[in-house]
Amino acid sequence: MTTTVVPPLDEKPWPTLGPGVCDFIEAYLVHGPGDIRGRPAIVDAETRGLIYRAYELYPKTHPLAGRRRFKTVAWSLRKGTAKTEKAAWVVACELHSEGPVRCDGWRRQGSVWVPVGAPVRDPYIPMVAYTEEQTEELAYGALYVILSEGPLADDFDIGLDRIKQISGEGKAVPLAAAPDSRDGARTTFQHFDETHRMTTPRLREARQTMEGNIPKRKAADAWSLETTTAPELGANSVAEGTMRYAEDVLDGKIRDPRLFFFHREASASHDLRKPAGLKAAVLEASGPSAAAYSDIHSICALWDDPRNDKAYLERVWLNRARGGANKAFDAKQWHDTIVEGERPDSGTLVTLGFDGSRTKDATALIGTVVDSGWQWVVKIWERPLNARPGWAIPEDDVHLTLELVMHDLNVWRLYADPPYWESAVAVWQGKWGDEKVQEWHTRRRTPMSWAIKAYRNAIADKSLSHDDDPVFEKHVTNAYKLLLPEKDDQGDRLFLIQKERPDSLDKIDAAAAGVLSWAARMDAVAAGVLEESESVYETRGMVIL
Repeated sequence: MTTTVVPPLDEKPWPTLGPGVCDFIEAYLVHGPGDIRGRPAIVDAETRGLIYRAYELYPKTHPLAGRRRFKTVAWSLRKGTAKTEKAAWVVACELHSEGPVRCDGWRRQGSVWVPVGAPVRDPYIPMVAYTEEQTEELAYGALYVILSEGPLADDFDIGLDRIKQISGEGKAVPLAAAPDSRDGARTTFQHFDETHRMTTPRLREARQTMEGNIPKRKAADAWSLETTTAPELGANSVAEGTMRYAEDVLDGKIRDPRLFFFHREASASHDLRKPAGLKAAVLEASGPSAAAYSDIHSICALWDDPRNDKAYLERVWLNRARGGANKAFDAKQWHDTIVEGERPDSGTLVTLGFDGSRTKDATALIGTVVDSGWQWVVKIWERPLNARPGWAIPEDDVHLTLELVMHDLNVWRLYADPPYWESAVAVWQGKWGDEKVQEWHTRRRTPMSWAIKAYRNAIADKSLSHDDDPVFEKHVTNAYKLLLPEKDDQGDRLFLIQKERPDSLDKIDAAAAGVLSWAARMDAVAAGVLEESESVYETRGMVIL
């Protein structure tokens, strides 16, 4: 089974409140909406393992004895594994006045000290969904059913907009769209549901703000739980950010002992073109518990419908992080071509690409080292989210930035998309010549579509590399296909790039500038400029290594 577990399992288990939490669930809670609604809760083996791990504590001999080991917990499971219900069970335990969710001392069990569970005093639990319409269908809706139709109904004042302890000392509330920072100010526990759908800047910022509220109540030992299906790569969702962060922790790039991340997916060994291989993949992604109650045959039949997006099916049923079929560039391939580096040395032979707006979107200047194919961000100017009326890209700064690059580097050619910048491009041509500065209209269907294809191929075969600039990456992975009638020699339709929708706040201008910079680099190589530069060095008695 292919899993990503951060941190990996320890040889010696940590103390945990998990057994008491699972006992509480099975004794007092029921299943939420679905085929077994209202029946007594049964915690399967995998869920038990996830809860045990989530409630691990520092041991009695540690300076932090009894404190929670993990402050952020994330479970990434395929669609249909009841992860929302599992999260609602945890919320119910955290909310109840007798939930054994915090350490209140130790007792000896044989030769081992085990923690004693106790409730949180005055719990406050925000439950965040991606839209207001989904709060009832996701974890809060599940919690509503679990408590109102189970043995604990009399312990709560249960409403559609909050669930309170009957004493009034604690509550859980549904939040959606863009929760205010005050919504998590007294947080003891918080849940983010379906984080692969949390793609808007406001939701990403809200999650970050609410995470900052976690340390405010030290005695409550607050923490967060995220539940999700594998994210669509390039959608810039909360889930994608958490997955990459966990991978960096696992690889040792980041140190964060407060994170517990669990992700299970179907391994790449299965041949999805064969029924047996597809079935094995779905079973592996399901895990033994979910596989027992899932309609595996019907899930596999989804692959037979040619109208279905196979990348989507892989993402939700095999729990593989995939880019959408309508995305212009593969986010994983882009991430795999990162090569950290500094700005090129003075005199380096480079090409440039320029694309931009004036007031609504962004403007970008991207460079490419002709010799190596390494791209870097010269500068990106983005419209601020809180831009004042009349805000515009600072043209003087654009001119100055280009002036410095032209002076310091050996620019073979700049390809500039002129709309909104016609006068500026004319000034540049007058200053450096129309051979070095050339207009390159990105809306010319045939040249631009082939330039985009070449850019995609260069990313795929890694002949292109780039710096680790997060804004550049967002622009590239924000780009969607605008399909054209024309096809390439493989029969695939050519396309231009566009935003997901015209009013989207996710920009793509740096992606267009990257395409132009790469097109200029290809033209430079085709023109033999590398051979020319080598011959110059040879005549000067220099050796190129």
